[in-house]
Amino acid sequence: MKRSKLRDGTSIFCLLPTEAIVLDHHVEGYLRHGITLDQGSVIFDVGANIGVFGLRMMQQFSDSRVYAFEPVPAIYECLKANADFVQHDRFHTFLAGISDQKGELTFTYYPNSPALSTAKPEQWDEVELREAVDGSIAHPPPHMWYTGLIPKWLRSLIAKWFARRMRSNPIEVTSPLLTVSEVIDGHSIECIDLLKIDCEGAELECLMGIRTEHWPVIQQVVVEVHDQNGLLSAVQERLFEMGLNQQVVEQEDALQGTRLHNIFAWRSHGHE
Repeated sequence: MKRSKLRDGTSIFCLLPTEAIVLDHHVEGYLRHGITLDQGSVIFDVGANIGVFGLRMMQQFSDSRVYAFEPVPAIYECLKANADFVQHDRFHTFLAGISDQKGELTFTYYPNSPALSTAKPEQWDEVELREAVDGSIAHPPPHMWYTGLIPKWLRSLIAKWFARRMRSNPIEVTSPLLTVSEVIDGHSIECIDLLKIDCEGAELECLMGIRTEHWPVIQQVVVEVHDQNGLLSAVQERLFEMGLNQQVVEQEDALQGTRLHNIFAWRSHGHE
């Protein structure tokens, strides 16, 4: 674990400082397309990584409550440290994955690229991962603008090297699984203003773990979907069933050429 600073000087615990900065840039895009929060919001962060999203939400909405879930122990240590440093009594952390039922699951942890860690390593083939790295270099955060000047031929070589390095020396870990409904029951939660899901291929399982009586509790969802075997359509349909009938699907510029999409979903009455 390292101590580093984000672009505005915010102190954060992380594993890789550069990755923390990229994660910070990524979370800026969650509150768009009709997704809004206010003081006192309740936020579920599934696949929280080191907790950058929760940290930023507590900075913007000081009375909010965050429930953050991360199944990889090395990453979770950073999440817990950041939660304790910011406001431990309203920033709740769980060393667990979220799925459709309780249990345990083996996750593959990538020390060279913690954010890529997943229970479904097969979802990324080498070509698609290389495309994702190439796109990230071509469309960097504003403070890393200079990487966008790298010529395409050199960018391709760099992307190929990084894609291989990112998944080198993997470590398998086994962690517990919870369901969203279990957490709702256990913490007497009456409203989830935003359910943010970034769980590397397990997004549908996460939604399937929400019992019918809890669907009205959830007001807004932002979910990253790795669209394999019709997963994007399946996730959209599940959200419609839950009553989240307003949806926007987008693909970031940096992710063109991959199967990664973001779905922004909310209930009509929440934005009238």
